[in-house]
Amino acid sequence: MAWMAWTTPTAIFFIVIACLLVTFTVLAIKFPETPRKGVLRIETTRGDRLFITLLGSAFINLGWLAAFGAPLTGALILCLVYAAAVFRWV
Repeated sequence: MAWMAWTTPTAIFFIVIACLLVTFTVLAIKFPETPRKGVLRIETTRGDRLFITLLGSAFINLGWLAAFGAPLTGALILCLVYAAAVFRWV
């Protein structure tokens, strides 16, 4: 896989995503949940909210890069606040 730029941040990103997927799978098996309706007025589960969070975080980071460039520390803080809001109210 020499065609990919496997840097440490890239590896950490994919490891974190894999750990999130494993964690949410274990949570779904151990603690099944019923879908709930939040501010979007659609039924969502933990997995749905994780997907919404990951998708929104991608756009936050792209917007941050367009507006401010690197480093993405501010975008990371904004993404964490966004994730907390999605899991709380969506």
